[in-house]
Amino acid sequence: MPDPSQDLISGGHLVAKALKAEGVEVVYTLCGGHIIDIYDGCVDEGIEVVDVRHEQVAAHAADGYARITGKPGCAVVTAGPGTTDAVTGVANAFRAESPMLLIGGQGALSQHKMGSLQDLPHVDMMTPITKFAATVPHTARAADLVSMAFRECYNGAPGPSFLEIPRDVLDAKVPVDQARVPQAGRYRASTRSAGDPASIEKLADLLVHAEKPAILLGSQVWTTRATDSAIELVRTLNVPAYMNGAARGTLPPGDPHHFQLSRRYAFSNADLIVIVGTPFDFRMGYGKRLSPDATVVQIDLDYRTVGKNRDIDLGLVGDAGLILKSVTEAASGRLNGGAVKRKAWLDELRTAEQTAIEKRLPNLTSNASPIHPYRLVSEINDFLTEDSVYIGDGGDIVTFSGQVVQPKSPGHWMDPGPLGTLGVGIPFVLAAKKARPDKEVVALFGDGAFSLTGWDFETLVRYNLPFVGIIGNNSSMNQIRYGQAQKYGPERERIGNTLGDVHYDKFAQMLGGYGEEVRDPADIAPALQRARESGKPSLINVWVDPDAYAPGTMNQTMYK
Repeated sequence: MPDPSQDLISGGHLVAKALKAEGVEVVYTLCGGHIIDIYDGCVDEGIEVVDVRHEQVAAHAADGYARITGKPGCAVVTAGPGTTDAVTGVANAFRAESPMLLIGGQGALSQHKMGSLQDLPHVDMMTPITKFAATVPHTARAADLVSMAFRECYNGAPGPSFLEIPRDVLDAKVPVDQARVPQAGRYRASTRSAGDPASIEKLADLLVHAEKPAILLGSQVWTTRATDSAIELVRTLNVPAYMNGAARGTLPPGDPHHFQLSRRYAFSNADLIVIVGTPFDFRMGYGKRLSPDATVVQIDLDYRTVGKNRDIDLGLVGDAGLILKSVTEAASGRLNGGAVKRKAWLDELRTAEQTAIEKRLPNLTSNASPIHPYRLVSEINDFLTEDSVYIGDGGDIVTFSGQVVQPKSPGHWMDPGPLGTLGVGIPFVLAAKKARPDKEVVALFGDGAFSLTGWDFETLVRYNLPFVGIIGNNSSMNQIRYGQAQKYGPERERIGNTLGDVHYDKFAQMLGGYGEEVRDPADIAPALQRARESGKPSLINVWVDPDAYAPGTMNQTMYK
């Protein structure tokens, strides 16, 4: 028994102290009896507790918080169904390389294997989709294991960790001097590897001598906050840049080195292709879309990603910002970095870019009703400001937006990432507005995607977090519908993918937000402006043409 004269501390308060040491300012949660002592500790440590209506939302919000702030996010859920509900959010963070900690409750250790309420093998379930998963075995270890979990979040490329804490471990108290409480800044080393100097010199040499180089800036450029280094390289060495994932916005629209629609042309004709922080996954055609004659270089935080699915000529493992900065410094003194001779190549790509824009122009300005999705996303693009964080949550409609919407600043694009999870929109809005209340948040939803987590629109109302929401409503899961039509014919294209005609504008109004319906394309811009001026969470319900499909939908490899 503990000495009653000693200062005691509970497991929940130790957890809160460890979260505070990591810099966590908010935890996202749905309450449960297994975890309430963590709440009590958060109150004492000044950590805000934000309660949502579904644990998937809590996990997605923790993921979104990490993306916006650069600090790990945290979600706290109860045992059993609370933890299983959060699995999708953790899995999404795993594929998106987003650092977050999910803390799940568990039945008491004293009732181990007895069939306690909500008892499940959480660690076994979470191990394949996390970088670290463990049980806290003793109250004195609670803070120590939280810090261990955060440390593992940054092992190689970032990702999620999971801890389960049995109820009696969490609620028990131990003498303060028996518990290890890691101090802020003293339990994690820098993970910013500068890469192999010889490889940096080799890449600099390749860039100097390339006539037709191209660089793809992937999500790790934002993860490592490498924006300035990436901009310096492409401008100093005169290299055309393409951006995907969270790296969108690294270069502003209109920048002479910003390219978007000519990527396939560039990758088919370049003599040097540099891939930064993007794996050769389905988005890259598993590496097959790169010219077989090009020299291919890959830069990544994770050694296991480099050269996976496709042979490469040079691989560099480390922090994108440090590597790109070093390459620029190594190349800039040689032959003017090779920059002058690349003018013709940039002009060639700009012509290809303009051809693609002109091909889409009739639909971008279409006055048709139902509204063409290209017209909707074009209006959204025009609506964005330099302070607008854009969130895409959907299938076909977000595929349209990926070709048109251009965030104006770094870190202002959020999508689920390679897991393709529907339902991230509302939780990402929640995370973005909590972390950066000074930013405008604009979110585009498919009607199917919104339905998955849309009830937490009420959470945004409750916490007074205004945003401009747009639903591209075609009463369908259209990305799947297209595949079914191609595979089975038009008579079977509507099986399992057709939704009701839901008036989401009225749903928003019912929950205390701003809602408006749009059927005429001329009404899109005024409706968006009214939503902005309302100062409320909003949904503009835009009825779009169900028979218009994005090129990306029609080119999906799963249907080939």
